[in-house]
Amino acid sequence: MALALPFAGYTANTFAAEPEAPGGDIASIRHWLVDHNPQLRALQAEAEAAEALILPAAALPDPMATVEWQGIDPANPNVLPANVGATSYMLEQTFPLWGKRGLSRDIAREQARAAGHGHDAAALELLADAEDAYVRYWHAREATVVIDRLIGLLEQVEEIAGVRYALGLAAQQDAIRAQVERTAMQRQRLERQALRREAASTLNALLGRRADAPLAEPVSAPALAIGEGAFDTARERIASGSHPALQAGTALAAAANRNAELERRKRLPDITLGVGVMQAGHRVDSYALLLQVEIPFQQQARRGRENASRLLESAALARTEAAQTELEGRLGSARGRWLGAREQRELIEQTLLPQSDANFQSALASYQVGEVDFATLLEALREWQGADLARVDATRDELLGAAAVRAISGDTP
Repeated sequence: MALALPFAGYTANTFAAEPEAPGGDIASIRHWLVDHNPQLRALQAEAEAAEALILPAAALPDPMATVEWQGIDPANPNVLPANVGATSYMLEQTFPLWGKRGLSRDIAREQARAAGHGHDAAALELLADAEDAYVRYWHAREATVVIDRLIGLLEQVEEIAGVRYALGLAAQQDAIRAQVERTAMQRQRLERQALRREAASTLNALLGRRADAPLAEPVSAPALAIGEGAFDTARERIASGSHPALQAGTALAAAANRNAELERRKRLPDITLGVGVMQAGHRVDSYALLLQVEIPFQQQARRGRENASRLLESAALARTEAAQTELEGRLGSARGRWLGAREQRELIEQTLLPQSDANFQSALASYQVGEVDFATLLEALREWQGADLARVDATRDELLGAAAVRAISGDTP
């Protein structure tokens, strides 16, 4: 059974030299997480350990060797064969019957499958969490860029107001209001910077790095585009039970089912066969054959273990059903968030931003010739830059919705 992430091109290399700091793009985040996240390494080791237990599960128990001394002289105790009445040597091997070894192998195989699928499900969730943190990291920087542009515009507006005040065409209050507005924007900038540091710490923790480890600056918006087909793919994965979380639950249920059958078959006896020789003095005196049959006397205990396995199977199936319902709910929520954010972004980019830009340019020109007051100019500037911030926020929500969908559909390039 191959225990590999369901993402082509990813290989774990824990001991390789540390590459360049991640953060330039979303691909660097994914690769770093797969290579360095300690939780994934632990789950991979557990999955490999479960895989290694499949062969031993069906192995015969170790044989037993027995040496027995008979007729030891109490006056001169000695265990040398020539000094006792007889010495017997016996080799015994127990043979589980009725398909018990095959059932043990099936149980181990299903448990290994569950561990492998659990690893893959955790990888999807961790990648989605890392993408979420990276989007927030990118968003805080983009919002800061917009705010910095707004601060620069306010400085220009303040200069214009100062010139008009010097010419006696405007009140001094115009320049002061521009300064107050610029200070408020600087406060917002500090808030965005704090959010960026918080997102960077969360991202570093997911990547298995120190919270204050440096991250590269994003070179572009995260590439998390998805199409409508992704939702159909995700729904199909849920309905068919092919999502790793559902496959893990199904495998655990199958393991419990096989274990219940194994406990039922333990009502039937196993046998032990043995061969031996009897030594008297320095010669072999006779040979011996051994047949032992296990007496399955503790039937009540076996029935209890069988019932427990049946209950564990029911529990695993119920958890799988609950996970399926949860995935469907998450998919519906993510789809609604993604669609709503995409529609908002398109409206802002295609309509609101051009309109608010034109409104600001008109208000600026009108203020310079005294046709509108300073309050109108500030309001136009707020609307323009507020629309740009809303565009960045909508892009963030669209990307977060996409990350949530990809955690279910497994659509990871």
